[in-house]
Amino acid sequence: MNAEIETLKPILTADLFPQLDSMLLGLLRSLAPADWEKQTVSPRWKVKDVAAHLLDTALRGVSMGRDGYVAESPAINSSADLAAFINRLNHEGVTVYRRLSPLVLIRLVEVAAKSLAEFHASRDPYGMAPHSVSWAGEEKSANWFDTAREFTERWHHQQQIRLAVDKPGIMTRELYFPVLDCFLRALPFAYRSISAKPGTYAQIIVSGECGGSWYLYRAEEAWQLVENPLGEKASETIIPQEIAWRIFTKGISRESALSQVKVAGDVALGMHVLDMVSIVA
Repeated sequence: MNAEIETLKPILTADLFPQLDSMLLGLLRSLAPADWEKQTVSPRWKVKDVAAHLLDTALRGVSMGRDGYVAESPAINSSADLAAFINRLNHEGVTVYRRLSPLVLIRLVEVAAKSLAEFHASRDPYGMAPHSVSWAGEEKSANWFDTAREFTERWHHQQQIRLAVDKPGIMTRELYFPVLDCFLRALPFAYRSISAKPGTYAQIIVSGECGGSWYLYRAEEAWQLVENPLGEKASETIIPQEIAWRIFTKGISRESALSQVKVAGDVALGMHVLDMVSIVA
């Protein structure tokens, strides 16, 4: 690697789980009976489905991560196989846990979230995770990245509920910036088939107090995320923080996002970020 290139630093989020989980529990306890059946930006899921999913994934995360328990190991030969497997697990979990009363669901979420937070806090952030962050194109991932990925999951699903019931979002820099930083680690993989002149870079800006700038540098053979701008700027894309998380989690249509995103320079290059997805399924 070129000595001039300074890559991005690890994202350490394990200590943020208790704060995020506390906000989730306060949110769920505040819901009126009708709120549980309101539609979220996820077409398949209402508010109760999302809460059930948060319970299911926390329990699965503790079972696999802390206890090393694997219920099934299907053959995964492609990203499509992985997405199908995850989608099936998610569907099954939601089907089971949405049958519970809101009160029972909340109490189980409290226990499961606490156990999951304790597990992530116990990990060596620089050790190797048992599962890679596939949407970033990694075959092996450090624990810090796997933990940050889990943090983004719990952040954006809670945000889906807040949006559906018209509650204030989790738009604090402490909690939202790490989510954006994690999502945008998918940029080199998302741009892997996009060509550009070596020595140029695309700048992605998320506007707002929770956002920042990310620099995607085109080296001789691949794209790299770098800490500071390097070379000649080829494009600049500005995304409002209010919709950034929705773009990367399939929570807004490309057409709706286009009306709020600004691109300068190479438009095709800058617009490609709108096709990036930082979730598995």
